[in-house]
Amino acid sequence: MKLMTAVAALGLLAAPAFAEGDPDKGEKGFNKCKSCHMVVSDAGDVIIKGGKTGPNLWGVVGRTAGSVEGFNYGDDIVAAGEQGLAWDAESFAAYTADPKGFLREYLDDSKAKSKMSFRLKKGAEDIYAFLAQHGPAEAETASEDAATN
Repeated sequence: MKLMTAVAALGLLAAPAFAEGDPDKGEKGFNKCKSCHMVVSDAGDVIIKGGKTGPNLWGVVGRTAGSVEGFNYGDDIVAAGEQGLAWDAESFAAYTADPKGFLREYLDDSKAKSKMSFRLKKGAEDIYAFLAQHGPAEAETASEDAATN
């Protein structure tokens, strides 16, 4: 029992390191994603020009899964969002590594599917860190900084 507690404690200590990625590496790594995804601000500023097969990833950090207005999601990713899935570093990495497997586990449904067929083998934490720089909260902070300078 003490061994399991120690292992769990070590896992918690390692969690912040997992959540920290390199945004510069993530911008480069996003090249694997842009055939399906774009990053375009709510104001229409194009951060990364990409495809429209997948949803716009502007503001994905902390967003409820399956919730971009006007995007035609699969039923299972919408169901995951309705059950409380919001994107954080851990869920983003797990989903991008195996979208179908992630949804099957999250929904406890062996028949769950994902429209995303690509599997990101490595670099998810860096891509997440890159995407964390691009969202509504970041845009508001930049506007506030500009106003005070």
